[in-house]
Amino acid sequence: MKLSNEQEIVEAISNDEWMMNVIRQAATLELPDWWICAGFIRAKVWDELHGFSEKTILPDVDVIYFDSENLDEHIEKLYEKELIKLDSTIPWSVKNQARMHTLNKVEPYISSIDGMSKFPETATAIGITFDDKGELHLCAPHGVRDLLAMKISPTPYFEGSQIYFDRVKQKNWSATWPLVKVE
Repeated sequence: MKLSNEQEIVEAISNDEWMMNVIRQAATLELPDWWICAGFIRAKVWDELHGFSEKTILPDVDVIYFDSENLDEHIEKLYEKELIKLDSTIPWSVKNQARMHTLNKVEPYISSIDGMSKFPETATAIGITFDDKGELHLCAPHGVRDLLAMKISPTPYFEGSQIYFDRVKQKNWSATWPLVKVE
């Protein structure tokens, strides 16, 4: 499948039974301002653009949410356990963006989208959720151009950052997706 815009990404996800099941499972937690983000979407897009017939195995499925009233990391682990009860084959990772700014040593985030915008790579700064009508809603704070071009670039918050360079080296995305280019 040729993907060229946000709507086509949403359609590819909506036509993927496994992905829709994962999204529906995450929705059962009814978390405030929740999204499934990063590699969950990036891998789907790059698999499609590479013409892979089988899904790339994900190291984790990132579920983010925003709850400034409860910053206890232990709660995130309880949410992960709830999701594992629904499907133990999925490597769930749940993170409250209201506390994640401390990892990047920046000002507190004001929402999940704000947190997502401060992910290290533009191609990873992407999320999907259900809107109020139960329809899929995609958010890409830096757009989808780099994702669709299979280009790894830092977000403005990580330009020139050693964290970005270390992640690119450690993740080695081009070993899985040979058409990926690193900036």
